[in-house]
This record gives sequence, structure tokens and C-alpha cells, in this order.
Amino acid sequence: MKTLASLLGALTIAAMIAGCGPDMQKINAAGDKAEADATKAEASAAEAEKSAGQADTAAKQAEDAASGAEDAVRRANDAVSRLEAYFSTSVTK
Repeated sequence: MKTLASLLGALTIAAMIAGCGPDMQKINAAGDKAEADATKAEASAAEAEKSAGQADTAAKQAEDAASGAEDAVRRANDAVSRLEAYFSTSVTK
């Protein structure tokens, strides 16, 4: 956003100079370039925001999967404990 503000500031200065300067074509070209750069910066910022949203979604899915894995391990450990208890009581009888 700072880059965008800087580019818009440069565009404003270029427009002010355009009214006073003799090389109108060069100034206009610089203004057009600044405007194009600002547009590219804005598109890049939007793409970065989209990518951040996708990364956030992936992180949430990974967290859910990890939680599911923890539950599976807990259930497996419970089953093993029940089996051990069964064998332990059947051996002592």
C-alpha cells in the first residue's frame, strides 16, 4: 500500500509538472508509467491477499486433519488398553 501511495504521489507530482514543463511528452509518459505501475502493484496486492486466504484455508484443513489423527490414536490406544485388560484378567483366572 505504501508503494501504491508513493506511485500515486509521483503521478500527482508528474501531473503538476506537466502543467509547467516544456517536455510534455516525457512527463506524460512518466505519468502513464507511474499509473501502470500503480495498477500492477494493486493487482499484485490482490493476488497476495487471495494467496493468503488460500493458505489460511489450507492451515485450517491441516489442523482438522491433525485433530482427527489425534482422535484415531486415542481410540487405538483405548482398544489396546481394553485388549490388555482382557488378557490380563483371563491369564489370572
